[in-house]
Amino acid sequence: MKLRAGLLLVLFSGTFLFAQNTKDFVAPNENLIAENIPSLPRSLTEKLKTYTESRSATVSAVHPNGKELIMVTRFGSTNQLHKISQAMGMRKQLTFFNEPVNFASYEPVNGDYLVYSKDIGGNEFGQLFKLDLKTMESKLLTDGGRTQNGGVTWLKDGSGFYFTSTKRNGGDRDIYFMNPFKPEETKLVYEMKGGGWSIGDISGDGKQLIIQNYISANESQIYLLDTSAKKLQPITNINEKSIVQRSARFSGNPGEIWFVTDRDNEFARLAKMNLKTKKISYITSAIPWEVSGYELSDDKSKLVFETNEAGLNKLYIMNTNGTSYTAVPNLPTGLIGNFEFTKDGKSLFFSQSTYDSSSDIYRLDVNSLKTERWTESEQGELQKSDMSEPRFIEWKSFDGLKISGFLYPASKKFTGKRPVLINIHGGPEGQSMASSLGANNYFTNEMGVTLIYPNVRGSSGFGKKFIAMDNGFLRMNSVKDIGALLDWIALQPDLDKDRIMIMGGSYGGFMTLATAYEYADKIRCSVDIVGISDFNTFLKNTEDYRRDLRRVEYGDERDPKMSAFFTKIAPLHNTDKIKKPMFIIQGTNDPRVPVTEAIQMRDKLKAQGNTVWYLEAKNEGHGFRKKENSDFQRLAVIKFMEEYLLK
Repeated sequence: MKLRAGLLLVLFSGTFLFAQNTKDFVAPNENLIAENIPSLPRSLTEKLKTYTESRSATVSAVHPNGKELIMVTRFGSTNQLHKISQAMGMRKQLTFFNEPVNFASYEPVNGDYLVYSKDIGGNEFGQLFKLDLKTMESKLLTDGGRTQNGGVTWLKDGSGFYFTSTKRNGGDRDIYFMNPFKPEETKLVYEMKGGGWSIGDISGDGKQLIIQNYISANESQIYLLDTSAKKLQPITNINEKSIVQRSARFSGNPGEIWFVTDRDNEFARLAKMNLKTKKISYITSAIPWEVSGYELSDDKSKLVFETNEAGLNKLYIMNTNGTSYTAVPNLPTGLIGNFEFTKDGKSLFFSQSTYDSSSDIYRLDVNSLKTERWTESEQGELQKSDMSEPRFIEWKSFDGLKISGFLYPASKKFTGKRPVLINIHGGPEGQSMASSLGANNYFTNEMGVTLIYPNVRGSSGFGKKFIAMDNGFLRMNSVKDIGALLDWIALQPDLDKDRIMIMGGSYGGFMTLATAYEYADKIRCSVDIVGISDFNTFLKNTEDYRRDLRRVEYGDERDPKMSAFFTKIAPLHNTDKIKKPMFIIQGTNDPRVPVTEAIQMRDKLKAQGNTVWYLEAKNEGHGFRKKENSDFQRLAVIKFMEEYLLK
């Protein structure tokens, strides 16, 4: 068959269609596998561009001189490392890779070079590199294979660092030491069993490491490793179960550590422990919310900590010689992260975002508590008036449990009952927070769709009982929380119960698939992004270093009763109940939820005649990180919504 020049033949639902002139629509790039997705008008690309050209900036490392820092931002396809030396100053890009770079650490004495991490195609096998800041030459430090390497923890004199790696067998995360000038002499310090180990801190003399073992979202333990004797001893009682004990740091007092724990409390508190007596002093008991992170100054005299208060962050500062703390004043309501003291302890750099701005970097003067803005990331053509402001909502689930989330209303320029997109987070112990919608403001401002981000049972940030309420055989109770949300929507005078779309990624993808078969009569369509279609096959095929960690949360597929339960609830085995159109999106190199989870779901839906769109990126993993891929994904989702939600 011959085609006239300028025409493209599009495969849609197994038939050939003549499309418009190629200049009028967007074709998938060479790394995308697109099935059943109709042609996407280029006019839509131009309209969407207003919403997709914004950037963000986050702190990655502060120079030892305290006067410059490394930040992560995007000026091309992917996030890269940039240097900035003054408030609102010029940014100098340092890395220029096709793959994103999201982490860097300065050599701690002179800051002459960086150690950074980069993977390939989203496979999450991060390799460590040394970047000489004088010659700008990068050198691979690790093996370059299918291993994970990270947790860089420097000796104070900068002569080398400890790090974790799975290179011994791919499943266990061991402790190594490296001199970055002699990477070939890297030494195995201690063999671990399991994939949840990480380095928390290093003593001033470099002879002791605090090592942490993440067992599940409900349990973690703290150990002390003597690096000379190669002796590992527990700090916490490893026979005690279901207690979170994490983020441990050496304090300024010998034989004492700071850490965060939910021991004897519903929420994780900042605490100190005497290592000899095991006596614990709780610092933040008066705050009825979770301490989600903290940082100590280099001399251990000052500490900042952050609380997560129902999806919003607050920042507090204290002198460590006492127990009183002060909220940092005049910070806009939003999300805070990536905070790091300068070496002299006089300043703190941190990142903050609000609903109407993406993440930017600020400097806090520790003495005056005044903040100074260091970056102002471009929002593209997006105006603040175009950005939807989140509203906290609550509803009761089937068992009377109160569930909450954030609702982003459709623009007021739209009248009548508005269609709804429910976007479910992953984890499952993730949390939807009151963040900026970013490019998703297109849905509210251009399509008149109201967005709801629920925090179903199992989400973090609401206490240890809540986070455990979906474990094992309780899995489907979280799906019932979405069922209760559908009922809540039906009672809202401004929302359209007959036009609801479900979307979610990773575990949120499982929730999307499960909702699609449990509540097929109450939704219009669904979008599954890197979702689990069968926990049996997922646990069999996920990477070795993750398998045991996920079994604690989901259940052990080797147990016949649990395996039978997985089969019963698997979306893959309930496709006969799925009646509405579905869009499946997946990265080929996903180490967490393997591509086979998407393929088997797609193939079964196709075989029974369902409407199913499919998009796979050959150079992505657990979600799309490259702008050209995420832009096409967004265009396709908009087209899918136009076809099956809005009509």
